[in-house]
Amino acid sequence: MDSLGVIGILGSGSWATALAKIILGTQTRINWFVRRSEKIKAFQQTGHNPDYLTSVHFDKKRICFFSDSDLNAFFRASDTVVLVTPSPFIKTYLKRLRSSSLKDKLIINAIKGIVPDENVLISDYLEHEMEIPRHMIGAVAGPCHAEEVAKNRLSYLTVGCFDKAKAELFAQALRTDFTFCAVSNDVVGIEYASVLKNVYAIAAGICNGLQYGDNFQSVLMSNAISEMNRFVNTVHLVDRDITDSVYLGDLLVTAYSQYSRNRTFGNMIGKGYSVKAAQMEMEMIAEGYYGAKCVREVNKRFRVNMPIMDTVYEILYEKRVPNEAITALTRHFK
Repeated sequence: MDSLGVIGILGSGSWATALAKIILGTQTRINWFVRRSEKIKAFQQTGHNPDYLTSVHFDKKRICFFSDSDLNAFFRASDTVVLVTPSPFIKTYLKRLRSSSLKDKLIINAIKGIVPDENVLISDYLEHEMEIPRHMIGAVAGPCHAEEVAKNRLSYLTVGCFDKAKAELFAQALRTDFTFCAVSNDVVGIEYASVLKNVYAIAAGICNGLQYGDNFQSVLMSNAISEMNRFVNTVHLVDRDITDSVYLGDLLVTAYSQYSRNRTFGNMIGKGYSVKAAQMEMEMIAEGYYGAKCVREVNKRFRVNMPIMDTVYEILYEKRVPNEAITALTRHFK
């Protein structure tokens, strides 16, 4: 594979819209799967996503839209597919595909979550359940909020592929005047870091809601990156630098940014909202809610010491009182 061919984007949320903007900065055209046909119609009438990043206008002539009834056609028409749906939905989409629709495709995971119930990374699910060759699977992540992409603010991404040459190939499609893109072969580490940073951002939000200050938040993040490092080195030991932007940088921006939905979700929990009430009030999914449960299940096998992740899980799923839980957590820090 010496060319990306036509790139297809599966998903229509804010991150999918941001990636579409970036990719159209380097590619002639894209395929775009937008589930609801009425949303496609509104998009074609206005020239922008009707629900997310509405300030970003697109040249509609360079986009071929596919709706829910055209899922297999979307995959067949795309040579490289970027998965950007919320993690709870990805298995439903993939299960609907015919094997011929996936043949010889480069699949890039841009979902910052794990396959729920299965408790496996999306790359593992693609390889073992969908029978996609490992060298045709990759992931993209980094400290890159969609809202800042919309404003052309300088952002950094990393593409990981088991075949590093393919990582470089896709990275070229993401390098614009305002986006830098590094490459890596650490697909597993990048995917787990993307999940964990959302869990830690919920922790940061809970602490903010409880009115812990900046001093404590810095200690929380110092311990979070150490916890992340312990976990990813246990489940997938490779030569990585945890201070690289795809690990530490993504953790920091997700924990501190006003745009972070996971921090917002945690903040509401810290202020006394129930999990259900916080979810109902938010317009977007906080992936860290699902990630906490999945990583908790995965860690039953590895038994890594993860007090922050465990605390978030207990607050979200076992109804532990946030103030009491965080107070106990502080005793683990130094």
